[in-house]
Amino acid sequence: MIRVAAAIIENEQGLLLIARRKPDKSQGGLWEFPGGKLEAAESPEICLRRELMEEMGIEIAVGAFFGQNDHDYGAVHIRLIAYQARHIAGEIRLVDHDRYEWVEAKRLSNYPFAPADIAFVHRLMES
Repeated sequence: MIRVAAAIIENEQGLLLIARRKPDKSQGGLWEFPGGKLEAAESPEICLRRELMEEMGIEIAVGAFFGQNDHDYGAVHIRLIAYQARHIAGEIRLVDHDRYEWVEAKRLSNYPFAPADIAFVHRLMES
């Protein structure tokens, strides 16, 4: 099982950051909450700070645990661990994604999400 951390990043206007994976990546063309794979002995919080700097060039403050979802993609089984976060500094520049948007939670269903993220999409839309 691969452990992956995801950040539910909210800005001052209450909008959530989502990003679309590049077509040549696994789950290409699908939207996700940004994050990445945990390295050995790395906490999800440290992973998120590292990954968001590497993949988007931004600094985040990681907040409360949001939830966990296991998903079997067939060849790969992942455990997606989500935390609430907020953007502290930096302008977004994309590395593993080809697009990003700040969206209202109620509009998340307008985007095709990677299957592992869908449980979090539903939870955010219900709150």
